[in-house]
Amino acid sequence: MSHFTTIQTQIRDIAALRCACEEMGLSIHENTDARGYYESQHQHGDFVIRLKGPYDIAVSRQPDGTLGLTCDWYAGHVEREVGANYGRLLQLYGVHKARIEAQRKGYTVRRQTLGDGSIKLVIGGVA
Repeated sequence: MSHFTTIQTQIRDIAALRCACEEMGLSIHENTDARGYYESQHQHGDFVIRLKGPYDIAVSRQPDGTLGLTCDWYAGHVEREVGANYGRLLQLYGVHKARIEAQRKGYTVRRQTLGDGSIKLVIGGVA
């Protein structure tokens, strides 16, 4: 029985995902297996986010071109590192995706972390 669960996401930019992972102190490896329950079960991914705990996140291309995230949620190992339903990881992905796109178009970007942990981006005029 597999412990791995896939959550459909709107991840389309591996560079923005790499930036989010780097900010969290995590690394991404290509074409390898993600660790799961007691390391006896593995999930192959086009990319794998190597977590600090015993489990990892497999990142795989979906038929629609997006990237799906698959992991073993057992015992809360993954949730402690990236948030419930990947919340913290996906928040940082969105921040970096917006920053990359704004800068690509020549805009300035200023980032501010608010007291509740949310992140505010201020995108200004062309630099």
